[in-house]
Amino acid sequence: MKRIVLCLLFATVIVLSVYPASAQRYITLGVPTSLKLIEGYEGHKAAQLAAEEINAKGGVKVGNEKMMLKIEALDIRDGEPGVPTSEALLGIEKLILDKKIYAVVLGNFRSEALLAAMDIYSKYKIININSTAMTPLFQKKILNEPDKYKYSFRNCLDAPSLVGYISGLMNKINKDFSFNKVFITTQDVLWAAGTGALMEKWFKENGWTVLGFEKYPTGASDFSSGLMKAKSGGAQVILAIFDMPTSGILVKQWNSMKVPALIAGFISPLMGTKSWQTFEGKIEGAMNVIFEIGHIPLKTYMPSTQFYEGYKKRWKEELQSGHAVSPSYDAVYILANSIEKAGTLDVDKVVKAIEETNIAGAVGRIKFDKGHQLIFGNDPMNTALGAVFQWKNGRRVIVYPESIAEEKIDKPVR
Repeated sequence: MKRIVLCLLFATVIVLSVYPASAQRYITLGVPTSLKLIEGYEGHKAAQLAAEEINAKGGVKVGNEKMMLKIEALDIRDGEPGVPTSEALLGIEKLILDKKIYAVVLGNFRSEALLAAMDIYSKYKIININSTAMTPLFQKKILNEPDKYKYSFRNCLDAPSLVGYISGLMNKINKDFSFNKVFITTQDVLWAAGTGALMEKWFKENGWTVLGFEKYPTGASDFSSGLMKAKSGGAQVILAIFDMPTSGILVKQWNSMKVPALIAGFISPLMGTKSWQTFEGKIEGAMNVIFEIGHIPLKTYMPSTQFYEGYKKRWKEELQSGHAVSPSYDAVYILANSIEKAGTLDVDKVVKAIEETNIAGAVGRIKFDKGHQLIFGNDPMNTALGAVFQWKNGRRVIVYPESIAEEKIDKPVR
C-alpha cells in the first residue's frame, strides 16, 4: 500500500511538472467578418498584431493571473453580394459555440447583419466591439434597450460622423471655390445610401443644388450613366460613397469622360498607396475620406504613425484600406485595458469598464457616448479622428480638417 501511495505521489509530481497549476489560460477573441474584402483581411491582421503585442508583454492581467490572447477568425461573407444575413448569423453563432469566444472584435461588415447579430451577442452575453458597420440604428437600439444590448460597442466612424466630415469638406469647397452644384452617387446598401440621403438633406438645407442621386447595386462595374447626368447637369462636385472593389472604375470613367467636377467621398479601392499604380494615375485630384486615422500616418499624432509602421513591419505590406483596420487594432487594446481595470472576466463588470474607457488609440482619443459609439471630432488628443486626403502626383495629401491639413485642395484640370 505504501508503495502504491509513493507511486501516486511520484506520478503527481511528474504531471505537475509538465502541466503546472498555473498553466497558461487564454482569452479567445472572435473575428467573424468578410475576410476576403480588404477591410476584413487587414482588420483581422490588425487584431492579430494587437494580440501579439499584448502577449509579448506578458498578456492580460486578470486579478492575480496573467492570461494570453488568442484570435479566432471566421469568414462569414456578410459583405459579399448575395450573401443573406441569416447565413452570417449562423456563422457567428457557430464561432461563439465552437471556439468558446469571450468577445468579438471587428465583426459584421454590413449594417444589416450587425443589427441582427446584436441579439446573438445579447443571448450569449458576448462583448462585441464592432469596427466596420456604420448605421446610426446601432446606437438607437442600445439607447432604446440599454440592458439588452449593453454588450455591443462600436469603435469606428458611424454614418452621422461621416456626414459631419463630408459636410465640413463641402463647406470648405464652397468657401474656396464657390461651388454649389452637386451630384450624389452611392452604393445601394444601408450605410452608403443612408449617408447619401443625409447629405442630400444637408445640401438642400445649405443652399446647394442637388442635380441627381444615383444608386448602384453591389458589384456594379459601369457608372457612366450617372457620370453623364452629372456632366450634362453642370455638376461642380460629385459625392461618391462606395465600399465595393469595383467602385474604382467610377473614378477611371470620371477621368476618361473628362467630367469637370471635383469627386469626393469614400471609394474604398482608392484608399491605399497602391491605388495610384493600380489605376494608372487616373485618380489625380480625387478626394477620399479616411474614416479613421491610423490608415494614414498623422505626423502630429504619433500613435497613428506607430500603428501604421507597426502593421507594415509585422505583415511586410502597407495598409490599403481606409476603414475598420486601426479600430480593429484598438478594439483588442480596449478589451485588454477594460479587463485589467475590472480585475475580472465577469462580462458585466468589463462592459462597465469599457463604457468608462478614456485612452489614446491609433484612431485618436477613445471615449464612448451613451449609445456605445466612439466619439469623433477634429482633435485626436480629445476625440477619435477622420481625415480627407487628395491624390496629388501619386501622394495622399491630407486636405481636411483644416487643423491637420498638409496642403490646400486642388481643382480638377479638364
